[in-house]
Formats: sequence, structure tokens, C-alpha cells
Amino acid sequence: MRGSGTRVLLFVLECALGILIVVLVAAFAHWSQWLLPVAALLYLLIVVPTALLCGFWQAVIVSLSTVLVQGYFTTRQAQINPAAVSTDSVTLLVFVLVALLVSRLSSRVTEHAKEAESKGRQMEDLYEFTRRTLRMNLHVEPGPQLAELVHEIFSLEAVVVFDSDLHETYQAGIWDVDPQELAQNVYYFETSDDDPASGLGRRVLRLGTVPIGSLVVRGDTSPLTNNAIASLIAITFDRYRAFANESHLEAERRTEQLRTTVLDSLAHAYKTPLTAIRAASTGLGEMGRLSPGQADLVALIDEQADLLSDLTTRLLTTARLDAGEVTIHAEPVGVASLIEEVVASLRDRLASMKVSIDIKKENMVLCCDRQLIVMLLTQYIDNACKYSIFGTAITIRAVQSRKELIFSVHSFSPVIPLADRERIFDRYYRSSTYSNRAAGTGIGLSVAKRAALVHGGNVWVTSDEHDGTTFYASIPTPVLNRCS
Repeated sequence: MRGSGTRVLLFVLECALGILIVVLVAAFAHWSQWLLPVAALLYLLIVVPTALLCGFWQAVIVSLSTVLVQGYFTTRQAQINPAAVSTDSVTLLVFVLVALLVSRLSSRVTEHAKEAESKGRQMEDLYEFTRRTLRMNLHVEPGPQLAELVHEIFSLEAVVVFDSDLHETYQAGIWDVDPQELAQNVYYFETSDDDPASGLGRRVLRLGTVPIGSLVVRGDTSPLTNNAIASLIAITFDRYRAFANESHLEAERRTEQLRTTVLDSLAHAYKTPLTAIRAASTGLGEMGRLSPGQADLVALIDEQADLLSDLTTRLLTTARLDAGEVTIHAEPVGVASLIEEVVASLRDRLASMKVSIDIKKENMVLCCDRQLIVMLLTQYIDNACKYSIFGTAITIRAVQSRKELIFSVHSFSPVIPLADRERIFDRYYRSSTYSNRAAGTGIGLSVAKRAALVHGGNVWVTSDEHDGTTFYASIPTPVLNRCS
């Protein structure tokens, strides 16, 4: 209200000043007995600057005042020279029309110049905002920085930014209402508009078509500027998330690299004492004259040394697969003989189990690294031995499709939760369903996964209470362009 009253007072003062100047000029022209064309030029010099400096409507009022003032002096002159009245009236009418036309054109030019200047300032502000967002520190959340930048650069009364991903609201300036509720309503109801009466501009922040937050500003900005600000904020949020993900992935990569290096060092360090233990136990067995108790102890040493040797081999293979140091020695391998070899190597473990081998084609041949595929199948079958319900069967299948060969090992065991089915192939991860049923290191399935991946294949698992649990491994055929 105060601003509106000030504008009205200014308008009245500008009109009054213009009218006063017109009266003074008209009085001087009448006293000097100038003809109307001369006075009209003076009036024109008053009306045009009024339009340029004050506005069109001020110029209209000043123009009408010239008609009234000049009409007054013309009436007085008519008493002296009646013939001049009609001529002066036509001349004055033409002058008023010309004055109004010129004032209108000048007013439009002034408005366009002001609009151009305002747009130029807004473009400069947008450039500055873009420059400073690109230099923003993305190690911390950008929301508070963005709210302060918009408030500062665009000279707004108040700003609030809502980040839906973090569910955080950031504000700058003074708000008469709750800015958090205001910003969240814009986001949830997807309201994007501009209210000239309140000076509020509301925008939903989007990446493509996906809403990721909202922006509300109060101040003198155009709709196009508000759109540009919202787009820049959305891009900055996206850059922050991409940077955070990249930093997280880099940290994980470095951790995994360190872990792989430690595993490789430990595995190599274990090899020497393991060799000595196995040599000593073998020597004790060959010496003879051992009591039954001593013989049992030597057998236990051999058994545990074999387990340690197997674990060490897995660690070394895992480390080499992670480091990319394993070269695939591809060769044609008979699938049936490969599965039989693995089953034979686990005959002691499978002695109390029912094993079924289902191979659709007996003559199937796979071009692969035999040792790595043996490790993969050994882990799958050994896993089924550990966790299958007593008295149920283990089924080993091999199915040939057009582009790949799929191995599967099925058993009836506790259901693997859906959340664990991806992570179960990660190193050291053990499903909560299995962790208390049998001893394990969480390494075997990760080795199986890497063995499939280096062949260009994949691994996955399905688990259901009625159908049981099945581990799959797909190996492309052929893996390489040629088999060595």
C-alpha cells in the first residue's frame, strides 16, 4: 500500500510540473504575440521529454493541458481577430495528435529499452550464477550454497530450495510463512507458476521428467529467469550425486584393491608352511610303527592341510582374477566328462547324498578354461552338499542354447532371502539363512562368479520353498574366437 501511494503521488507531481510549464510557455507566447505554430513547437518540446522521462499517460495529460490553456488564450485573442480562431483550432488539433503519437512512440522505446536493460542484467546474473555453481564445492551438500547464491546474485527477498532425495529444505532471506511447507507443497503437488501479486515464483526441479525437488523465490524475477534458475539447481543436484557416487566407487575400488593385495600376500605366505606340514605328515605316515591313535592324528593333519591348501588356492585365484592377471587358456572340453570329473573329486562329500546328472546331449563340447570351470562347478556342488536337507537329491544339469551353455546345480535347502540373492556372490558375504548351518569363508561363490565373468558369462540363483534352490552359471559358446 505504501509503495502504491508513493507512485500515485509521483504521478501527480510529474503531471503538475508539466502543466505548470505549459501555462508559463502559453502565457509567454500570448504576451509575445507568437503565432500558434511557434507555440506548438514549444509545447512539443514539453510533451516529448515528459513522455521520455515520465511516461505516456503523463504526456497525455500534459498534451490535454496545452489544448485547454491554448484554447483559453485563443478565446481572448478572438476578441481582437475572429478570423484566426478556426485556423488556430485546426493547427492545435493537429499538434495534439502529433504530440500524442510522438509521446506514445517515445514511451514504447523507453519501455523496450528498460526491458532490454532488465533482461541484460538478468542474463549477467544467470551467467554469474552458472559460473559460481560450476565452481561449487561438491564435497558437501549443495542445497545451502545454492539458496544463498540465488538470494545474493538475483537480489531476491527470500529463497527456499527443497531436495527430495535428502528430504532437506534450505532457505535464505526472511519468510512470512513456513518455507518448508511451502516448498514441499510445490514438490508434492507439482505446482509451477508465478504470482505477480505476491511476487512468488514456484518451480518443480526436474531431471528430464523426474521431479527431484522444488524452488520458491520471492522478488523481482521473470518467469524465464525462474525457469533457468530451477534448471541450474537441478543440474547441480545431479552433479553432486554423480560426484558422490564416483567418490564412493573409487573408495570401494581402493579398498578392494588393498584387500586383494593382502589376500595375495597371505596366500603366498601360507604356501611354504603348508608344504612343510604336508611333507612332515607324509614322512610320519611312511615311517610306520605308528599306533592307531598316532595314525589318526597324522590323518587329521593331512585332512586339515588339504583344506588349508584348497582355501589358499581359492585366495590366490580370487586375487589374480580381481587383478586381471588370469589368462584364459581356452580348449575344447567335453561337458559330460567335466561334470563327472568334478563329481568324482567330491565323492567323499557326496557319499551320503543322492546325485543326479542331467545332460541333454552327451556330446556337448564347451570352449573354456577347464581349470576355472572345474572350480566353478566344484563350488556349486560343494555348496549344495553343505546346505541341502538330508535325504534330498542334488541335480546337476547342463543345457545348450544357441549362444551359451548353462550349468545348474539344484538342491532342497533353506530359502535364500530375495535381498541376499545378489550379494551372496560378493566376497565374504554369507546369507543369514546359511551362516549358522555350516562353516564357510564366503569366498567360494565369489570365485565362481569371477570364473564365469572372465569367460564373458554370468551367475545367478533362484530359491523357493517348494522348488528348492538352484545356482546357475552361463558360459558363452564359444568364449573366444578360437580355442587353443
